[in-house]
Amino acid sequence: MGTELEAPAWPAITLAEAEAILARFPQAGQALDLQWHSPRPFSAAALLRTEHGTFFLKRHHRSLRSPAALAEEHRFMAHLRAKGLSVPEVLATDGRGAVAQGQWTYELLRKAPGRDLYRDRQSWTPFIEQGHAFAAGAALARLHQAARDFAEGPRANHPLVASFTILPARDPLAAAEGYIAARPALAGYLADQPWRQQLDRLLTALGGADLSAALAGQPGMWTHNDWHPSNLLWSDDGTVDSVIDFGLATRTCALHDLATAIERSAIPWLDVLDRTGDADAACAILAGYRSVLPISAAEVETVLALLPLVHIEFALSEVDYFVGVLDDRDQAKLAWQDYLIDHADWFLSRPGRDFLGALKSGARGARADHGRADDAGVSA
Repeated sequence: MGTELEAPAWPAITLAEAEAILARFPQAGQALDLQWHSPRPFSAAALLRTEHGTFFLKRHHRSLRSPAALAEEHRFMAHLRAKGLSVPEVLATDGRGAVAQGQWTYELLRKAPGRDLYRDRQSWTPFIEQGHAFAAGAALARLHQAARDFAEGPRANHPLVASFTILPARDPLAAAEGYIAARPALAGYLADQPWRQQLDRLLTALGGADLSAALAGQPGMWTHNDWHPSNLLWSDDGTVDSVIDFGLATRTCALHDLATAIERSAIPWLDVLDRTGDADAACAILAGYRSVLPISAAEVETVLALLPLVHIEFALSEVDYFVGVLDDRDQAKLAWQDYLIDHADWFLSRPGRDFLGALKSGARGARADHGRADDAGVSA
């Protein structure tokens, strides 16, 4: 939740543990060694080399993900693979893609193609180069193309899953009240705080009826909801080879996913003292997206209006996780105050307003250039 590295909340996967799980997946073969442990905070994971290749073994606490909960995202991944997208193959055992053992739930995935260029960087940090931002935008559009006909409804009420119920509601504050009331640990944590006034202030200053109406009219679809550089694997030419980590995937809308991609990679929200935003990277994401799928001027305006608030529901989910699963009120406070409140407030500050202005100008300029290029192509 900050720029300092923290000790993992969950113990690292051991080789003996991996061997015991691998015995449930005979198609993966015998374990040889563990090559790498993920530093990501919400689960434990490792790259596991076997006699049949390299696999990604991920372990969740059962309070976070049951086999049934993982099956929701596994079905989405299988749909994308069937559409030709490169996403990890989930190995199955006894007809299921996850194993429950004691307090844990395990999933085993075949290592996806591509270079993990951002493996040693913190999540939600910027792209190394603008070309990666463009490529990420194009890959996101391709995912949306493939996801259009995945017809499942939203995921069940699990911790640490994105959702899209507050901002498109006719009364977002009432929807927020319903979201919080459905999560007793979250409601208990906020009970002695003026959270209604805080959310109402942000929703009034940054949202409004126009945003809610625009979002309510968007076609619903399953989306990735955690689109940032370290969830992408890269080819030598700087394009995206594979998309990984569908842990936050659920039904939102394409513009929500696009705004999330910008929020997670073009704004250094972890760096509270030097948060300036990279409008060029944000414009590159938009340009890459538009190179695959058309996006209208009105839709770009909706993305810009959504950007300051797109993190709200996942931030609430993080608070619920920290207080309800880990019983860590310090991290819950960081998720509530530093991420949900202060991050939204940044868009009301001079640097935040400058970022949105530069992004708006850049997006308009890119649309004009795109239109001239289209005209030239027609006349030719």
